[in-house]
Amino acid sequence: MEEITFRDEFYLPEGKIYMDGNSLGLMSVRAEKVVKEIMESWKKYGIDGWTEGEDPWFTLSERLGNRMAPLVGAFPEEVTVTGSTTSNLHQLTATFYRPERGRTKILADALAFPTDIYALQSQLSLKGYDESHLVLAESTDGHTIDEDTIIQAMTGDISLVILPSVLYRSGQVLDMEKLTAAAHERGITIGFDLSHSIGALPHRLSEWGVDFAFWCNYKYVNAGPGSVGGLYINREHFSETPGLTGWFGSDKNSQFDMEHTYVKAADSGAYQLGTPHVLSAAPLLGSLEMFEEAGMEALRGRSLKLTGYLMEQIDSRLSSWDFVIANPREESRRGGHVYLEHPEAARITKALKAEGVIPDFRNPNGIRLAPTALYNTFEDCFQTVTKLKEIMEKEKYKAFKNERDIIA
Repeated sequence: MEEITFRDEFYLPEGKIYMDGNSLGLMSVRAEKVVKEIMESWKKYGIDGWTEGEDPWFTLSERLGNRMAPLVGAFPEEVTVTGSTTSNLHQLTATFYRPERGRTKILADALAFPTDIYALQSQLSLKGYDESHLVLAESTDGHTIDEDTIIQAMTGDISLVILPSVLYRSGQVLDMEKLTAAAHERGITIGFDLSHSIGALPHRLSEWGVDFAFWCNYKYVNAGPGSVGGLYINREHFSETPGLTGWFGSDKNSQFDMEHTYVKAADSGAYQLGTPHVLSAAPLLGSLEMFEEAGMEALRGRSLKLTGYLMEQIDSRLSSWDFVIANPREESRRGGHVYLEHPEAARITKALKAEGVIPDFRNPNGIRLAPTALYNTFEDCFQTVTKLKEIMEKEKYKAFKNERDIIA
């Protein structure tokens, strides 16, 4: 089993096994280099950095979007790097949620990441609707949601559907193509939160006809904590005026005319609001180089091998304890991480960290382990299970309280 060639380009925590790339990706040498270059550009050019230097800031969001487009299977002009997961969701809901007589509800899922639900509740309130207009497709097992259940909830009173591409807890991959087709058959607009799939698996958003999508770039894309997010707008919607407007969504040719008449950009760039966060976007320049060199299909293939091997190790070596693999096992339905459940999960997570393995805890009893294709190895997976086995055999977890830390 060969090692991936990009491992040496990341700053791996010394003496530790990092299995939390689905929450925050590691810093790469290339990301660090580009940040230094952007800082140097600021130092050298001052305000002229907006138009001078190797990476002028004025069009940085659009150029980064063009380079991100292959990661989501989109045309270059359909992607812009801007905002955050939550601010972009607010922007897109403000644009595409158009309650009309008979169609006033938003459909999401009961296992959604909380920020998506908070944003949708807020948008409903701003339109004068209460939470009864937020419909949640339910899970039968608490881990996954059947696509047919979601489709059955696409009733005649649904105006907008917003779903994750990958469920953040269990790692289930939803069939976006099937869901998009079903929504459109019913005259419903549909968008996806790609935060747990971007950089981990290929997408074909334009081919599938997805209306819009949004995501963060600090997980598998490794662009740093709080890095600038991204959004996709199907070019069929370029004629729409964004629900929220700001000066960086203006047409570039007239942006500095300073007129009070808004002339929007002709593509996804229209969905920007304020001045780009240049320093937060810089690491993405370096990170995207590796994705361009590796290719998403190859990275997805390696990711599936890593998670498959990790599950094999868990099955064969941890069967004496009460671990349950709660993520889908089928490759077509499995995202980039393995999700374990155990009654003592919080304590076990702390014990793993004490033993040099960095996992991710999800309340109340979940452990997420993400062997990331760009920098994790099969040996990392083997040693993680070795540590888990030792923790259980020697009951090392009992030295810790079975409750989460402030940040889990």
